[in-house]
Amino acid sequence: MTIQYHHSNARMSQIAVHNGTVYLAGQVPSDATADMRGQTEQVLTRIDELLAEAGSSKEHLISAQIWVTDMAEFDQMNAAWEAWVVPGRPPVRAALEAKLAKPEWKVEIMVVAALPEA
Repeated sequence: MTIQYHHSNARMSQIAVHNGTVYLAGQVPSDATADMRGQTEQVLTRIDELLAEAGSSKEHLISAQIWVTDMAEFDQMNAAWEAWVVPGRPPVRAALEAKLAKPEWKVEIMVVAALPEA
């Protein structure tokens, strides 16, 4: 069983692929000046990019973990999420309020996806 790691440093990898499954590290926004919806859209774009690099896509999502810093902004995150997720194929999901590593970040999302069958 081979595990492939991509975009790795001494601390972590952004992508790990094992046994037909793609695991992404938690993704955060690149422009923290955006509002919750804007930050969420940035994160989802990055997830699309990383899944494509690994050979998968949001059509093959299995699960998602979402952390937001303020539940008062939860609806903004959900608006971006619902516009992005594939209709009829939503992954299992958990979302909770948490303090993130940088105070300017409003959202972090981590997903697991399957590789499409050849």
